[in-house]
Amino acid sequence: MQRELNPHPHSGVAIAVAFAMAIAGYCGQSQAQTVPRAASAASNPVVAPALSGLPDIASIAARLGPAVVNISVSGTREISTVADASSDDDGDDASGPQDVDPMRDFLRRFQQQFGGLPPKISVPIQVQASGFIVRPDGIILTNAHVVNGAQDVVVKLTDRREFRAKVLGADSVTDVAVLKIDARDLPVVVLAAPQVPRVGEWVFAIGSPFGFENTVTAGVISATRRSLPGDSSVPFIQTDVAVNPGNSGGPLINLRGEVVGINSQIYTRSGGYEGLSFAIPVDVAEHIEQQILSTGKVRHAKLGIAVQEINQTLAEAFKLAKPAGALITSVEKGGAAEHAGLESGDVVLAVDGRAVDLSGDLPVMLAFAQPGDEIDLDVWHHGAGRALHVRLDDSARPVRTAAVAAPASKGPLGLALRPLQPEERRDAGISFGLMVEGVSGAAARAGVQPGDVLLAIDGHSLTSVDQASAAVASSDTSVALLVQRGDMKTYVPLRLK
Repeated sequence: MQRELNPHPHSGVAIAVAFAMAIAGYCGQSQAQTVPRAASAASNPVVAPALSGLPDIASIAARLGPAVVNISVSGTREISTVADASSDDDGDDASGPQDVDPMRDFLRRFQQQFGGLPPKISVPIQVQASGFIVRPDGIILTNAHVVNGAQDVVVKLTDRREFRAKVLGADSVTDVAVLKIDARDLPVVVLAAPQVPRVGEWVFAIGSPFGFENTVTAGVISATRRSLPGDSSVPFIQTDVAVNPGNSGGPLINLRGEVVGINSQIYTRSGGYEGLSFAIPVDVAEHIEQQILSTGKVRHAKLGIAVQEINQTLAEAFKLAKPAGALITSVEKGGAAEHAGLESGDVVLAVDGRAVDLSGDLPVMLAFAQPGDEIDLDVWHHGAGRALHVRLDDSARPVRTAAVAAPASKGPLGLALRPLQPEERRDAGISFGLMVEGVSGAAARAGVQPGDVLLAIDGHSLTSVDQASAAVASSDTSVALLVQRGDMKTYVPLRLK
């Protein structure tokens, strides 16, 4: 854990001069012209007017701060020793335990070199995180990953009182957990009305980054309705608010003093804040809280697809009028989507008549649906529109991953391909596909790598190199390759001319 506090590289004098110049620039020139040039600063001091229009975060933070709590968790967590295992041990969030990632990496290296370890090992954990009180009788919201593997949860208030908390429920799908402490007449936050916040709107976070309790950081909403890999059920709010390990579970607050989200994840290569923070919308959290308090569990509807964004090149490849909709990259075997006739390469254009502009719109529209609900989809399928009726699954029902399409090509794509061996198909969990043995030209520039598996061209499944060549020959100026790397599938757009 990095605890070094780096001083600003500029001197105090330089900062003061820069600040004075900024004030002068902000206030304009009209007032400066009213002061005679010959007047001395001592006899005629110029007092800069107060800046207006800036966010009054201080008063809101002072009012809501007592409702934000520090959460200490101890327990055990299973750490994978397998290098290519899926990340189910919670090491890539904004406030996972500081020792989980190094321990996991060490165990995986040991397993690779010496072997002899089981696939997973239980290790002790100590987690510092945040939460906020939503009811005066001690109901607290935080992240589910915070209490994953918890045996003892302690909540500390700003008045230094500490309470042992009971985990009433935790939903790993949305990463929301509900805690209860035995207390009364507690300060509470105000939750925002269910609406999408505006991009550019000022927001701030209160939490315990690296254990520094009740730390306030501010920024703006950078984007809304973000879909993250592995989290397609949550339309995240993206901000540039500084969020670090320990902030997870804390509130994201607007300038009306309302909580608009729960800080949940950061995008980072260093382990700390790098300008990209993600929060769960508060209406999603409220929905989960109500289910947990009323039934003790959470049920989610499931369509059974993975989607990605559509850019101009993909729109051309699929012959769409404009780059809009949610492009389906995979369909779960035996799931609701497959039963309704959805396929990889289809584009969802609307749900119950509401247009899907961005891929992140789809989880927003399905966020509050229940298993068994029925929806109507407008879908773009192989260059033509069609309407489908879908009865949604229960996310708790086990399904098998779909065997998705296959692609490939030489020539214009710059790919050397061969059919997959039976053991390669088995290891990749697919029944079709072509192995990429060499890459050059357009494919190399697009990021395709040797060892990738190509699964489709323009949504058409392929089983041979000849089929791939024919698919490329029938395309005009661009194609969309469905590529599988490890467990991740994505469409890669390529321009041929």
